[in-house]
Amino acid sequence: MSSAASDQSPGATSTTETSPTPSTSTNRRQPFGQGFLDTISTGWADRPESTPPARPQAQFAAARREAVSAAFPGRRLVVPAGELKQRSNDTDYPFRAHSAFAHLTGWASDSEPGAVLVFDPRAGGGHDVTLYFRERADRTTSEFYSDASIGEFWIGPRPALAGVAADLGLATAHIDDFEEGDGDVVLGESDDLARFVSELRLVKDVYEIGQMELAVQVTASGFDDIVARLPEIVEHARGERVVEGVFHQRARSDGNTVGYDTIAASGPHACYLHWTRNDGAVVPGDLILIDAGVEVDSLYTADITRTLPVSGRFTEVQRRVYETVREAADAAFAAARPGVRFRSIHEAAMEVIARRVAEWGLLPVTAEEALDADRGGQHRRYMVHGTSHHLGIDVHDCAQARRDMYYDGVLEPGMVFTIEPGLYFQIDDLTVPEEYRGIGVRIEDDILMTAEGPVNLSAAIPRTADEVEAWIARGGSH
Repeated sequence: MSSAASDQSPGATSTTETSPTPSTSTNRRQPFGQGFLDTISTGWADRPESTPPARPQAQFAAARREAVSAAFPGRRLVVPAGELKQRSNDTDYPFRAHSAFAHLTGWASDSEPGAVLVFDPRAGGGHDVTLYFRERADRTTSEFYSDASIGEFWIGPRPALAGVAADLGLATAHIDDFEEGDGDVVLGESDDLARFVSELRLVKDVYEIGQMELAVQVTASGFDDIVARLPEIVEHARGERVVEGVFHQRARSDGNTVGYDTIAASGPHACYLHWTRNDGAVVPGDLILIDAGVEVDSLYTADITRTLPVSGRFTEVQRRVYETVREAADAAFAAARPGVRFRSIHEAAMEVIARRVAEWGLLPVTAEEALDADRGGQHRRYMVHGTSHHLGIDVHDCAQARRDMYYDGVLEPGMVFTIEPGLYFQIDDLTVPEEYRGIGVRIEDDILMTAEGPVNLSAAIPRTADEVEAWIARGGSH
């Protein structure tokens, strides 16, 4: 049975219980007999209603809403959660609310598709904020048994208006009461609103930082699982797919899901920056690059990369490349301080990359010439991506922020970002000696900026070549 409906899906689509006529839009639904219609709403035990306490993030979400209200006085703001998206025929992808909606409501992995957060301006200033959503289709409605998308008979208990109001500390109303206005500022249609809510996430609050630490912790366990199962992974013809599955199991058991498609790139696949096909073998003697992150129930995600020698030991050339990437990562970390420009992290890493590949004779110019902003860049052939991005409720968080707040912005305590330099020598790149071809290395850590300086949240996951070899030798348990 799929999550949408089975081949025995009931046929009543009317909102009344008296019409057993099946819909003509499908050949799969069967009509209900009158006996079913007469008895389906009876014979159920009472369900006690309870009012939950406000969840921990409710107070933080309230403060975020206050900031939004202050930034848009007198304007009606509409922030949709989004709708279910079709995967195939009558099967949908798992629902995940829009990040700004989750950030402003505190409603996370349990949020409802089709919900809308509305800021209605008050005459005396500020806004009345209401969360509109479709209340549960419980046993008192025909949707309980007839609607496979919202009926509790099909998908289990769903939230009631009063319960969500208490849980989130928000006024709630049925989605049928929501009316669009001509002057609405709608997220997704308004660049100003999208930019503001994106920039609002640049500096994380205490709750968010705790969730980032949790996401990193669970992700570390996922990497440990992979190392522990390397022998099994090597034995399978599509070992990359096994790596993906092992990590996904941890993400689903201890979190919500993966924060993004896992990259399990072995051998030459590691040179493809977004290799998510994950259908290759994991061969002793090669390196495997694993870029993965767990999204916890609050929707905050880690984003970590480690590159492992499949046989347990780096070759001389692999170690040379790996330790150069680590040197670049360490230089970037050293450059990250409160008050410096975000772009300085990337610049510090690239100085190391340019210097090393020049020493290896891979550049047609000197390292200094390669680093020239106008005429250089030759070293970027081997690392085309940036070194850092902000991280949080999105894996590439704050993406709509202005450049002068992001890339040209100043690092502040509470910011969380990645440091992820790499070197990639594609299998057919004739500009490098044959011994380098097919080697791809990236090391990525998640960094919290504090008033005292940067903290590597993922430092417990082995990073140096020696640490990685020892990790594999003991079969995990970082």
